[in-house]
Amino acid sequence: GGGPVTIASQSFPEAALVTSMYEQLLADAGYEPTVNLVDARDAYMADFPGSVDVVPEYVGGIVNFLNSRANGDDAEPFVAGDGQELADQGADLLDEAGITLLELSEATDTNAFFVTQERAEEEGWTALSDLEGESVVLAAAPDCEGRLDCEGGLTDEYGIDITEILPLGYASDQTYQSVIDGESDLGLTATTDGTLDSLGLVVLEDDREIQPAQNLVPAVATDFLDENPDIAEILNPLMAALTTEKLTELNGRITVDREQTEDVARDFLESEGLI
Repeated sequence: GGGPVTIASQSFPEAALVTSMYEQLLADAGYEPTVNLVDARDAYMADFPGSVDVVPEYVGGIVNFLNSRANGDDAEPFVAGDGQELADQGADLLDEAGITLLELSEATDTNAFFVTQERAEEEGWTALSDLEGESVVLAAAPDCEGRLDCEGGLTDEYGIDITEILPLGYASDQTYQSVIDGESDLGLTATTDGTLDSLGLVVLEDDREIQPAQNLVPAVATDFLDENPDIAEILNPLMAALTTEKLTELNGRITVDREQTEDVARDFLESEGLI
């Protein structure tokens, strides 16, 4: 192993954390990693495979992205709640794209939608279905519009009238503040978000299950993996070490305790004996 490797990922805190873990593991193994963090999956998928070699991914996210790219935005999405089943359903698309998924982690993180605790109590909201027929402003990632696990599902499956999407980011400070200030009614985050309690925010249950399985998984350009098969030996142990509970705790250290992403990543890798 060794030589240059380019890692691309999204820039929200959890993705940046896992990317830092990849970067440190690969550097420890003798590689020379370059990292590119972007706002949305679309921004790096145009170069993967190509100038991008490795991506920390979520299984439902990448197979449904490839499905939409190959078959159009109206393609029937993959909705299995089991990560391996989703990977199997997307196997042909992954092969055609020249992408190989390594081992799936048991750690999983799906989209979640939150409101203020005060608003939830006033309105009697505990689940997204309680908002059926409501007109709401949604603070979310820029690529939320039309997606089954985001605006599309809220509209089609829950009957919520999304009057506007404010592209303030996925689990970002701007999205939290927009909901707290009443600029938005609903905000987009992750099920592993360790920030919400401290901000007086609460997730509404996805009781109609619009979220596909989102197990963490390393996605590697197949040609790059063929040339560097030790990549699997480096990244698969990380997938085995991560759990949803550990991921939530690590996220909280970054977003609530304001520890540095690189420090939290290194602390976890050292505590698990990975570096």
